[in-house]
Amino acid sequence: MFDSLAEKLQATLADVRGHGTLTEGDVNAAMREIRLALLEADVNFKVVRSFTATVKERALGAGVIGQLNPGQQVVKIVAEELTELMGGAARELSFSPRPPTIVLMAGLQGSGKTTATAKLARYLREQHGSSVAVAACDVYRPAAVDQLIKVGRQAGADVYEQGTDANPVQIAKWAADRARTEGKDVLIVDTSGRLHVDEQLMDELAQIKRAVKPHDILLVVDAMTGQDAVNVAEQFARVVDFDAVVMTKLDGDARGGAALSVKAVTGKPIMFASTGEKLDQFERFHPDRMSQRILGMGDVMTLIEKAEAQYDAGQAAELERKLRKQEFGLDDFLEQMRQVRRLGPLQSLLGMIPGLGKELRGVKIDEREFDRLQAIILSMTPDERRHPELIKGSQRLRIARGSGTNVQAVKQLIKQFEQMRKVMRQVSQGKMPDLGALMRQAGR
Repeated sequence: MFDSLAEKLQATLADVRGHGTLTEGDVNAAMREIRLALLEADVNFKVVRSFTATVKERALGAGVIGQLNPGQQVVKIVAEELTELMGGAARELSFSPRPPTIVLMAGLQGSGKTTATAKLARYLREQHGSSVAVAACDVYRPAAVDQLIKVGRQAGADVYEQGTDANPVQIAKWAADRARTEGKDVLIVDTSGRLHVDEQLMDELAQIKRAVKPHDILLVVDAMTGQDAVNVAEQFARVVDFDAVVMTKLDGDARGGAALSVKAVTGKPIMFASTGEKLDQFERFHPDRMSQRILGMGDVMTLIEKAEAQYDAGQAAELERKLRKQEFGLDDFLEQMRQVRRLGPLQSLLGMIPGLGKELRGVKIDEREFDRLQAIILSMTPDERRHPELIKGSQRLRIARGSGTNVQAVKQLIKQFEQMRKVMRQVSQGKMPDLGALMRQAGR
């Protein structure tokens, strides 16, 4: 996400960093490049004009002109203003002290509203331990109710529905009463969408709002539509007082214009971002972290949070014991590999590590390599997985055939695993491994 914008901004700021001192002309030149980068990213032109004016004013007024190492100060200013542009501090839902908390989902058809409803339900279950129900009030779009039933159940939420013949306002009111009776922590109401903003859509939303009195109204917009998404949000903001935005398909948005414009245009922050098709690819939107990622500073906090979500103290202790006892085998390696995959796409994870985003630009990581390694390991017997160093010629051939690979791939996996096990053993014993020697061996 934001690849095109990130590349241009990082190049511009790298040039700024390269100056021993900065002149006003240097700042003006940098602002021209930043302005062009933002416009090419489909950021609203009024937002671009305001943003660059603010950055320039701060840069010229911060005493950076003529100073040594002024580039870092300019980068800091740009990072802070990008964060402010996207909403400043991250926002969370307004949880009611008297459940259920009611969340109303609004948006046009095709924005991903129904899937976002299920993703939010799963997020609340996983992150807050909430019992969640979803109400199927989109009775006009064909198969919308069936879709919510399917994805809602996958998310672990109860689905309240009355088919497609009932009135959406009555469904919402009935669902709110039922959620209260059944002691649900959260009720998420999936409302009807239209192909465009119209009076009927707004009137129905207003009626549902009066009927269930939601604690938050979230507008779902498709990041891939760029300024059209911002225009839709602006129209909704004029008629429906929504609280925040859910930005879908953010992973496919190389430019980032919608995410960078929507808060400045509507005054409403992005609260959640959908970053993939799977139900678990949904997270709180942190403007400061996104700003850092755009500027190539990584996103260590999100990476840590993802790792903590998968962390199991018992498994970690058992892994440490196996390393010390030299019992770490390919079954353990496979489990560690699966845990890494559960964190998300590897390309995205590596981009969260400071400095790696730039280095990996243009490099495509083949996620299928995990599948090939898994196939090789699962084609081994349990004893071979515990002692891969004992695997010989005929066994390699059998494993290669069973995994649909070749003998060379099997040999390479075993060799790399042995090198990794050696490093892990040395680290567990408090020794510093000779990484240079290992790299030379890997290249043979």
